[in-house]
Amino acid sequence: MKVKKAIKRLHRAETLLGTVIDQYGDGTREVRDLLDAARSSVASASQALATLPAKKPQAKADQPRGRKLSSAARKRLSVAAKKRWAAAKSKGMSSLAKPSRKVA
Repeated sequence: MKVKKAIKRLHRAETLLGTVIDQYGDGTREVRDLLDAARSSVASASQALATLPAKKPQAKADQPRGRKLSSAARKRLSVAAKKRWAAAKSKGMSSLAKPSRKVA
């Protein structure tokens, strides 16, 4: 969990505990003391998280990593495509798509 999100949640828990303590009657002092101890523990945890150094964002790459075909590779692809077309035309095909299955 990110530090900022944890601090927000701890702060929310602390305010909820404070509300419960304020609304709770003085009937039992033991329960009120336990709630107060929990509230102080949550407050100290949020303060401890607040003192942690923030993570710095990742640095972006200096150069974009574009991948391009070399001229030799482009030429090899072109020659291979011409061979495939020549073979398809000699068989009387009008496209290089695979023939669909005929349903009997």
